[in-house]
Amino acid sequence: MSDAEIPEAVTWPTNGSLTLEWVDHLMTAFEWCSGNLPPTDFPSLMPVAVFDSLVLTASKILHKEPNCVRIDPSPLDSTVVVVGDVHGQLHDVIFLLRDSGFPSQNRFYVFNGDYVDRGAWGLETFLLLLAWKVFMPDRVFLLRGNHESKYCTSVYGFEKEVMTKYGDKGKHVYRKCLGCFEGLPLASIIAERVYTAHGGLFRSVAVNLPKRSKGKKNRRISFNPEMKSLSLGSLEELSKARRSVLDPPWEGLNLIPGDVLWSDPSMSPGLSPNKERGIGLLWGPDCTEDFLKKLHLKLIIRSHEGPDAREKRPGLAGMKEGYTIDHVVESGKLITLFSAPDYPQFQATEERYQNKGAYIVLEPPDFDNPVFHTFEAITPRPKVNPYYDYEDVIDSDEELDFSRNDVHSADEGQSVPVCHI
Repeated sequence: MSDAEIPEAVTWPTNGSLTLEWVDHLMTAFEWCSGNLPPTDFPSLMPVAVFDSLVLTASKILHKEPNCVRIDPSPLDSTVVVVGDVHGQLHDVIFLLRDSGFPSQNRFYVFNGDYVDRGAWGLETFLLLLAWKVFMPDRVFLLRGNHESKYCTSVYGFEKEVMTKYGDKGKHVYRKCLGCFEGLPLASIIAERVYTAHGGLFRSVAVNLPKRSKGKKNRRISFNPEMKSLSLGSLEELSKARRSVLDPPWEGLNLIPGDVLWSDPSMSPGLSPNKERGIGLLWGPDCTEDFLKKLHLKLIIRSHEGPDAREKRPGLAGMKEGYTIDHVVESGKLITLFSAPDYPQFQATEERYQNKGAYIVLEPPDFDNPVFHTFEAITPRPKVNPYYDYEDVIDSDEELDFSRNDVHSADEGQSVPVCHI
């Protein structure tokens, strides 16, 4: 579409059913808008009423999905595309969709979260992916990332982006986005062979529930003493976690969402608190092996770490190619996948990271032999101002200020040399 071809404003279908043509028009309109309209004119293209209809429809679908969605790729010739962090880099997301092929009856998509923040088009990116979800709810799966939270979006630009684009309706739009974030599932299992999540593995949070005594309305809930030695959690525990929290807790009884969204792999064995981030865990190759073996899986595909985070992780490979193979164990592999090339969009360093982005295609019959596709950033990007103070903001691997001395994990200082699931 040329600059002269101004797209029509997006309207909601009268029957409420999206079509491929509708989604394609939305994508083309967003792409045009990013380089031809000031952000404050965004509602002229995407009216609040259309935003409301899209987010409401998507939220109803997402909230009905389990914490861990199980994906059975059929028909037999189906493939599954797995995507890592995209961080509001709309043009790279559009390229990825066109390069790998749009979602279809035999092409599934699993997105590992972090749709917003840092990049200047987080709102467009998130809405585009919601549109694909509404159009093909059984083929497109959107998982939650750690940036789909109130805290991160208030620091890394998404809140300000929404307020800028929607003005006096900004608070309403932002609130609706946060509500939609709460509905995003935490993890997926693909073809009973592959586990995907934004951060990765999680601890067991087994609790004792004493029987209620007659005449007493309350019963005391206490941590299982075995919690003092960290152990991997089960899929049953994951299924029961309360994901509808805007900022996952770093202590208490609902730790699993925080672990799934914030944890990182390590080359050191065992589980330990992730002190760099102040939330979540570090897990070693032995934990990867135990998790894969226990669940009869072959791959873990997680995201969460870009080039800026990886340059501070001794013993782990950098993110120059958009992916790393972090653990190779008897039962399979652990992969970190990052799909935002030349990240972050706004960089304070003299030399840019110039990393590639990547996505993975899983093919039949077993879906456990990943095919990596790398790609460069789409340039030049339209000129736009950042929505956060990228020069002074804290580094990505220290994103929560929970690392203060007065705030710490309930299991601070506890680590174990062996994992048990």
